[in-house]
Amino acid sequence: MNKFQFMGRLTRDPETRVMQNSNNKVTNFTLAVNRRFTDANGERKVDFFNVTSFGKVAEFCEKYYQKGQQVLVEGRIQTRSYEDKEGAKKYATDFIIEQAYFADSRKDEDNEIIVEDTDDLPF
Repeated sequence: MNKFQFMGRLTRDPETRVMQNSNNKVTNFTLAVNRRFTDANGERKVDFFNVTSFGKVAEFCEKYYQKGQQVLVEGRIQTRSYEDKEGAKKYATDFIIEQAYFADSRKDEDNEIIVEDTDDLPF
């Protein structure tokens, strides 16, 4: 099974472009994902993942996601190779989003965020 699941915050607003041959949208953004454990100093490390979405999922991310928002994304991992300008073979790993969700706490009538305890989530 080839599947990933990340819950994190967008480090910047999503960037969307239209593919030349198909008119489909492609949306990219970076997620900052906290590790579950702390280091010897009690600090929690963060990993940064560049993720990509296509089609309807790309349109959703473009329309509803913004910098600082906490989101949950699921998808598949893809590898590819290419040659750089000097002709050297390079390898890349891509995280392709297949499903995207909101993960922020809901807001009350005054537009203030209501913080809810999420430590007991099953993922």
